[in-house]
Amino acid sequence: MNRLHAVPTRRTFMQVMAGATALVATPCGAARPDGRAPMVAHAPVFFDADEWRFLNAACARLIPRDALGPDAVTLGVPRFIDLQMDTPYGRGQSWYMHAPFAEGPANLGYQLPYAPRDIYRVGIAGANAWCHNHEGSAFAALLPARQDEVLAMMERGEMTFGNLPAAQFFEQLLSNTMEGAFADPIHGGNAGLRAWTMIGFPGARADFMDWVDQYGMKYPLGTVSISGESA
Repeated sequence: MNRLHAVPTRRTFMQVMAGATALVATPCGAARPDGRAPMVAHAPVFFDADEWRFLNAACARLIPRDALGPDAVTLGVPRFIDLQMDTPYGRGQSWYMHAPFAEGPANLGYQLPYAPRDIYRVGIAGANAWCHNHEGSAFAALLPARQDEVLAMMERGEMTFGNLPAAQFFEQLLSNTMEGAFADPIHGGNAGLRAWTMIGFPGARADFMDWVDQYGMKYPLGTVSISGESA
């Protein structure tokens, strides 16, 4: 499935995937008149200003606002990713990161010299450079429809940012965007538990045993987070 052009099914895809990803709410600004997503009211700890603008714009296109729920920016996904980059995961501390780095088949796994935070740094710079060369402006300044087209080109691997394939950057961005949308709000995303509410996920309740065999019954208790926040 092309995740960028199948807009009516994109939300359905993420609803299904959210079940496998079981995070303090982030205030957001009002929608801009040009249709672009507002910036999250968060002071980035890893991304610089240009990178932060790209991240907000791209996340808003990967999970757009529709009748079923809010976009990724409203859910605080950019904040989640920013905080994630300042963790052992973001620094690739548990990854084997020693040379040689050589192209190989997919079954050999990840073969690049970049930790997640480096993928973002190189990928965003490359994406903005490509947009400046071909569109005359940075990615965040493009109209949403053109942003979708550029992201689709990345997904298809139709550009390369130095020795970083655009498809690898896209996959990193998409994976972290979905994690930020559907993880517990204690990690910075899923603001107001709105993603869990959208898919009917009850959250981090300690005991569901009274309901495991009540088939066809609607679960009556609201969504709750690890910290006790409820929707």
